[in-house]
Amino acid sequence: MFKSLLKLSRPIHLLLAALNYTLGAGIAHYLGQPVRAASFGLGLLAVLALLDAASLFAEYFRLPLMPMTPGETPRQRELFRVTLLQVAYAALTLSAVAILTLLLTHSLNLSADILLVLAFLFLVAFAVPPLRLSGAGYGELVLAIYLGTLLPALAFLLQYGQFHRLLSFTTFPLTLLALAYLLVCNFPTFATDQKLGRHTLLTRLTWQRAVPIHHFLVLAAFLLFAAAPFLKYPWDLVWPVFLALPFAAIQMIWLQRIASGGRTLWNFLTALASATFGLTAYLLTLAFWIR
Repeated sequence: MFKSLLKLSRPIHLLLAALNYTLGAGIAHYLGQPVRAASFGLGLLAVLALLDAASLFAEYFRLPLMPMTPGETPRQRELFRVTLLQVAYAALTLSAVAILTLLLTHSLNLSADILLVLAFLFLVAFAVPPLRLSGAGYGELVLAIYLGTLLPALAFLLQYGQFHRLLSFTTFPLTLLALAYLLVCNFPTFATDQKLGRHTLLTRLTWQRAVPIHHFLVLAAFLLFAAAPFLKYPWDLVWPVFLALPFAAIQMIWLQRIASGGRTLWNFLTALASATFGLTAYLLTLAFWIR
């Protein structure tokens, strides 16, 4: 049961969330704002626990007939759903405690308050009926905005207190890469999703549309980074992201090969997609923190 809970918590999403949150604090550090360890840690705990709760709630509210673990009986399924609900509530409580501590220590400001409310509403819409966008085929859009935009923005505002153009330029390409990564994650389960009636972004778009949209998202992200000098964005902060470009190129080529009838090595493709997104975020984070 523990392994199933861990799998449904999406550890890779939590890791990418922590990385993008650290990026936001790194931008504040680059701009000369000393990073307060307490508010950084509490904010990180709040957003990770909130993301974990949303992932578990989304699984809980799936139709009861849909299997959650291989070979389970109806009784095992119901017992597992109860455990799932309990752990989701525990994660939500942990997030609430972290946010309350931030409030009591006066570590929040108006901008951070607004983003925390937005993050909560986004993940409620993602996981909980009546909207439950995770089951309507739009959950990937919500998660991409949460990972690529809201998390770095929240970490930045907790430290810096007001918006800055560096934040906007950094988060938009990352959000595009996050959406491309999440779209790739839909491909291995496409046949099963169709069979069980699950709606994902891929089933909404269909293969024929999803592949060129994926390529556009990846190319647009790196073209935006390449436009940094024209947007008065420091080139010494941007150029390291192009070390991730070979991963992005192989990712697009491999997906195109699969779409053309080639060998389906899904684990390899999803690893490439996570590497493209994660490595880009890591290189940006490193650039901001060491300067």
